[in-house]
Amino acid sequence: MDDPTAKPHTPGPQDVTDLLLAWSDGDTAAFDRLIAVVYADLRRAAHRELQKERPDHTLLTMDLVHEAYMRLVDASRIRWTSRAHFLAVAARAMRRILVDAARARRAQKRGGDQIRVPLNEEPAADHGLRVDVVALDEALSRLAAADQRRSRVVEMRFFGGLSVEETAEALDVSPETVMRDWKVAQAWLFNELRSR
Repeated sequence: MDDPTAKPHTPGPQDVTDLLLAWSDGDTAAFDRLIAVVYADLRRAAHRELQKERPDHTLLTMDLVHEAYMRLVDASRIRWTSRAHFLAVAARAMRRILVDAARARRAQKRGGDQIRVPLNEEPAADHGLRVDVVALDEALSRLAAADQRRSRVVEMRFFGGLSVEETAEALDVSPETVMRDWKVAQAWLFNELRSR
């Protein structure tokens, strides 16, 4: 018999990893349980990204989470290693969704309706540097050609909202390496975007 005074079990990183592995092994019900566990993380990441959008953007937090969910459903063949790995893949999916939306708007308006996002660590802050998502995506692709890991650090931190520790875990490097890569990549992107 259950103890009514017992605290409910809060899923931890190992629970997420177990669900990811079960999903990779073909347990489709594990994906639904997984989404229930990481939904708040996905919603926070989506909300953070949409806070950077223009006031008249059309995507809602739920839309971005739903689109990311649809893309993640197709990723069941990935051999997941951790919660951070899953969130890194979700960050990449959100990046693709935002870039696709920006490109569609750009095609409609011929460049006159670019999505603007701040390129800084504090999502709510705006220190004056604003770039469109398509330009950032193109710059990240150029950075990836020179340094794949630094590009992934930006993707995880900026688009996915992963912490330094989560990014380090996903990339299997130290938090100090992530911080170095983050700072170098920010400076590189700042110069790249400003020069164009």
